[in-house]
Amino acid sequence: MKRSGTADLPLHYGQVPPWLYERMSTLGLAIVEVILADYGKDEVLRRLADPFWFQSFGVVMGMDWHSSGITTSVMGALKRAINPNSKSLGIYIAGGKGKFSKDAPNELLKIADSTGLDGNELVRCSKLSAKVDNTAIQDGYQLYLHNFILSDQGNWAVVQQGMHDSDGTARRYHWLSENVSSFVNEPHTGISGVNRGNILNLTSAQAEQSRNGIVDITKTDSEKWMQDFQRLILPAHHEVLASDVDMKKLGNILWLARENQPENFEELLMLKGVGPRTMQSLALVSEVIHGAPSRFTDPARFSFAHGGKDGHPFPVPTKTYDETISILRTGIEKAKLGNTDKNQAIKKLHEIAVKTEENFTPDFSVEKVIEEERQNSWRFGGKTVFGDAKPPKPNDGIQLSLF
Repeated sequence: MKRSGTADLPLHYGQVPPWLYERMSTLGLAIVEVILADYGKDEVLRRLADPFWFQSFGVVMGMDWHSSGITTSVMGALKRAINPNSKSLGIYIAGGKGKFSKDAPNELLKIADSTGLDGNELVRCSKLSAKVDNTAIQDGYQLYLHNFILSDQGNWAVVQQGMHDSDGTARRYHWLSENVSSFVNEPHTGISGVNRGNILNLTSAQAEQSRNGIVDITKTDSEKWMQDFQRLILPAHHEVLASDVDMKKLGNILWLARENQPENFEELLMLKGVGPRTMQSLALVSEVIHGAPSRFTDPARFSFAHGGKDGHPFPVPTKTYDETISILRTGIEKAKLGNTDKNQAIKKLHEIAVKTEENFTPDFSVEKVIEEERQNSWRFGGKTVFGDAKPPKPNDGIQLSLF
């Protein structure tokens, strides 16, 4: 069994407003459909099992860039959007948060009936992955969310999250069914988190005698089996700082979309009339779809696509968000009719960004970018959980040039 990573996140409470949840479902489905068309079902599972990609995916959909709420909101939105289309997509999602996590076994049995998969084996894998993270690995986090994502070919991923009451953090666990060997003997590629000393790990090879004889419990230093593992630990501060993003990657996207658009961009993208702000969002969404795993080490950067619901780094630009969704949906529908030009053009946008990034030297202020976005937010239908963005006061001014 290969467990692919964990993420430590500050606990956030509150609800996702309906205006954002609807858009998250629509954009999430569109991104998954493009990945399915270009890379296949197994790649969708691999992406969801990558803690860095998953965080970037949630951020580009307008969720707060560092919060635990990304997990519940993204999985809820995806389940809502994907399951009604599961037969055509070949992807199914079971489980959820709280009491809905307990529905996973019955949901998996129903999915097995419709796909011909072994339902009992799926239920076993679901229960064991939860038991390992909740019981065999006693790290102080109690699971409250469990989602089991599978393809109609029988491969699967697990995304589940636990809460640590004493320090106000959540930990997200990711599993992937590739290279399954054992749930009870070294199933993890590693476990990541803040070192709090010894933790109980009954899945360690050193605990074989304990498992067989139930005589001893082996305690190992967590750092020894964390070091080769994908680890994502996000800070508690809400604001996006320069230290939270890759300045070269972000600066290049902003420069490309705002300051130095190639003359053939409209022809390249076949998106007549698309302005710089939508181009900025499309470039970041395209990276989530087509980017290599190494490009997701700074999830905060993807908040510059559609902001965040709490206003960090800026309000969600709903008009830009809707235009991004419309462009992706149009490309998907045309691809179903055999015309893949628009989807290929969006992929080309990411390729152009990667190429221009090679020679780009960052020379800009993240604070100025954020201030400009906030000043202009009302123009793009900016919204937060606190209400609509307002036009700036007459003396506020707007930063027009970033470089």
